[in-house]
Amino acid sequence: MSETIWLIPLIPLLSSVTLMLFGSRLKASQIGILGVASVGIAALLTLLLAVEFMQNQQVIQLSLWTWMEVAGFAPGISFYFDGLTLVMMSVITGVGFLIHLFSTEFMEKDPSYARYFAYLNMFVAAMLILVMADNLLLLYLGWEGVGVCSYLLVGFWYQHNANGHAARKAFIVTRIGDTAMALGLLLLFTQLGTLDIQTMVGEANQTWQVGDTIPLIACLLLVCGAVGKSAQLPLHTWLPDAMAGPTPVSALIHAATMVTAGVYLIARTHGLFLLAPTAMTVVAVIGITTSLMAAFTALMQTDIKRILAYSTISQIGYMFLALGVGAWSAGIFHLMTHAFFKALLFLGSGAIIHCLHHEHNIFKMGGLRTRMPVTFWSFMIGSAALAALPMTSGFFSKDQILLQAYQLPDIGPGLWMAGLLGALLTAIYSFRLVFVVFFGKANTEPDKDTGWRMAVPLSVLCLLAMIGGWFMIPVSEVFPVSDGTHPAHWVEYVSISVPIVGVLIAYLIFYSGRLKVEGLASSTLGKRLGQFWLSGWGIDWLYDRLFVKPYYGLANSLKSEPIDAIYGLIVAVNQTFNHWLSVAQSGRIRWYLASMVAGLILVITLAANLSVGAL
Repeated sequence: MSETIWLIPLIPLLSSVTLMLFGSRLKASQIGILGVASVGIAALLTLLLAVEFMQNQQVIQLSLWTWMEVAGFAPGISFYFDGLTLVMMSVITGVGFLIHLFSTEFMEKDPSYARYFAYLNMFVAAMLILVMADNLLLLYLGWEGVGVCSYLLVGFWYQHNANGHAARKAFIVTRIGDTAMALGLLLLFTQLGTLDIQTMVGEANQTWQVGDTIPLIACLLLVCGAVGKSAQLPLHTWLPDAMAGPTPVSALIHAATMVTAGVYLIARTHGLFLLAPTAMTVVAVIGITTSLMAAFTALMQTDIKRILAYSTISQIGYMFLALGVGAWSAGIFHLMTHAFFKALLFLGSGAIIHCLHHEHNIFKMGGLRTRMPVTFWSFMIGSAALAALPMTSGFFSKDQILLQAYQLPDIGPGLWMAGLLGALLTAIYSFRLVFVVFFGKANTEPDKDTGWRMAVPLSVLCLLAMIGGWFMIPVSEVFPVSDGTHPAHWVEYVSISVPIVGVLIAYLIFYSGRLKVEGLASSTLGKRLGQFWLSGWGIDWLYDRLFVKPYYGLANSLKSEPIDAIYGLIVAVNQTFNHWLSVAQSGRIRWYLASMVAGLILVITLAANLSVGAL
């Protein structure tokens, strides 16, 4: 099986190319089968590979061919497979297969059905290349590949200007981080002479000491790339707008796979980050700050997909927190469980939008508990896992992160308390969504119910969201083993209790109405805070004035070609001079003689003045 690992990314890629070339000639049913089956086969091959790996725990290194060879630099098209790779491939192909199946019903009436699956399969192939690459150059190829596919899928309905704007914004903002990441790769290559990940980490440990400047700079540049792709502060603004794409796209790209690429990059290069403790602290601070910012913002959103988008930003913040405090396994564990329950929530929101005439405003829904029971239970289970209620998948992974954060010297307790605040807010906004959408008065009647192609993926993801926390991910040989210490029991009890308190608060406010907040919300401070959080803490406004408007101003000024204006002035002067010379050519001898005499007088006068000045 290990010799055919290259088939896993190849099959979705071939499907994508086939749909691009011949999609217009195929029936809708054939397009759906081709798109879904290719990812399904990739998922089956990944499962067989997982069984083999669990039996022998053998790391696979497979080199297909040398990509290029320049002055001793010879990166290859080669793959590296270990426990971390297995987790990522399982999420990409497994969750990806369910989302593809969901898409066959959600998108079946779209006139660009073939183009949709072509882009989606291309994305799966690029993401697989990213996580399977054994060198950073091939990883970067997959990294940029998922960026291009994200641009195509976010702007899939490009006929609407807003969608095109969102796609461009996603592409440009992530390119900022990608550029910094490329600089980091160049720095690592110039210092270590290789981009092979395992060789590079070994060379780094022999070349540098903990706390050296060069590994710190290199790691910070990699962090910039991770921040852009994983939508963390200050490059997070693209993700909420990216909800303009089809909802299954949001489930796959912006919940389960692409936005976790930054987490994977840091985890894969953890050997470098262990040499740069300052960079790890930066990662932890970015993560917890982003988590809190996004959680407060999610509290005020009314668009169902934007709530989930800010929720994604917040949960990835927890993953960054885990990586920053050295809880590598916990971070990857949360990555996996988050893929389960967040894909479930996004697909559930897609089912609601699909059945409610494309309505997005949660306050125009209501009363869907009895009308859409499958979707209701999907949201209940997904929201419970998102809130990290006990025994759900999110509980086990988030609890590990908070407990290991608490044990970090000096700043650990502070990070833990900030994480608890984020957990409280998460529970409030997730069950605010449940109570508003599924309980109370019905404001919009669904015109249909979910079909089996929607119900099956939702049911499977419900099961994974419930039992996913019991999975044992095979990363013990990848990351350093923790010291095994455990904080005081009261710390764990508090961590467990906070999400329950959050659900209770949401119940009292949004369901029973016993906790009145209208007075606080209508106060001057409440209105200003609400508007501030609703706007995403004004960061888009700030960027608009610092970067966007000055850029457009410069572009508009250059539109008039100021350099050409200088050339135009020269032409105008020549034309004027030529005009007066033409006027002087009258053909009259008297005029010519008078001009000569005047010129002679002028020359004599100038000469006399110069002579007097010399004396």
